[in-house]
Amino acid sequence: MQSPLQTNHHSSMLKYRRDWRVWWRLTRPHTLTAAFVPVSIGTALAFHETSIRVSLFISMLVASLLIQAATNMFNEYYDYKRGLDSPESVGIGGAIVREGVHPKTVLSLAISFFAVAMLIGVYICMNSSWWLALVGSICMAAGYFYTGGPVPIAYTPFGELAAGFFMGLLIILISFFIQTGEVTSVAIFVSIPIAILVGAILLANNIRDLDGDKKNGRKTLAILVGRINAIRILAGMFTVSFIWMVGLVVLHVVSPWTLLVFFSVPKAIAAAKGFIGKTQPIDMMPAMKATAQTNTQFGCLLALGLLISHWL
Repeated sequence: MQSPLQTNHHSSMLKYRRDWRVWWRLTRPHTLTAAFVPVSIGTALAFHETSIRVSLFISMLVASLLIQAATNMFNEYYDYKRGLDSPESVGIGGAIVREGVHPKTVLSLAISFFAVAMLIGVYICMNSSWWLALVGSICMAAGYFYTGGPVPIAYTPFGELAAGFFMGLLIILISFFIQTGEVTSVAIFVSIPIAILVGAILLANNIRDLDGDKKNGRKTLAILVGRINAIRILAGMFTVSFIWMVGLVVLHVVSPWTLLVFFSVPKAIAAAKGFIGKTQPIDMMPAMKATAQTNTQFGCLLALGLLISHWL
C-alpha cells in the first residue's frame, strides 16, 4: 500500500506527464529555427527557377522539424544515460531529470518522430528523386549519432561542422532540389553563411557548457581552444557570414535586397558580447539565445530579400 506521500508524488508525476509544456520543452523549441530557416531559404531560392509546389515545401519543413526535435530528444536521453544531466542542468528540456518522464518514453518519442519523418520522406521522394532517400537517411543517422553511439559527434571537435553541414547547407540544397530538380552553384554559395550560423548555435552551446563538458571528458572545439578563443571564433563566424553576403552581392550572385540580413547585426553583437566575462551557464543563457536569434533573423531576412528580388 502506498503512503500519502508516495501517492501525491505519483499524482504529481502524472500531472507533469500530461502537461503539454513538458513535451514542448523536450523539443528545445529555440533550436527548431535551425530547421525552419534552411527550408525557407532553399524554397525562396527556388522561386527564381520555377513555380513552387506548396505540398513539397510543407512536407520538407515538417520532416526537418521532426528530425531536429528527435535529435534533441536523443540528446536528452543519451546525456541522461551517461550521467551528464541533472535537475540543475541549464539548457536542457529536463523532461527526464526534472519532470520524471521515463527515459525510454523520450527515446520512443524520438524514434517515432524519425519514423514519421521517414514516411514524409517517401512522399518527397515520390515527387522528386529516390536518391533523396539515401541523403535523408544520412541526415537522420547524423542526428542520432550526434549524441548516440560509441563516439558521439557532440563529444568531438567536429560538432559545429556536422551541424552546419547537415542542418544548414544540406537542408537548403534538398529544399531547393525538390522544387527545381537540380542543385546550382548559387544555392551552394547562399547556403554557406547559414551553415556557419547553424554551427555558431552549437558553438555557443558548447561555450556555455564548457566547464561541465570538460569534467565529463568531452573534447569539444570550445574545450580545445579555450573559452576566450571560442568566443573569438564565434564572433568571427558572425563576421564571415555578413562579409560573405556582401561578397555575393558584389559578385552579382544575389540581389542587393539580400543585404537586409544586416538588420540582424545588433543581435549578433549582443550574442558575442554576452559571453565575455561570463563563466556560469545561467549567466550565458541570454547570449546563447541571442545566437539562435541571430540565425533566425539572418535567415528570415535573407529569405525575404530573395523573395523581394524575385517579385521585383
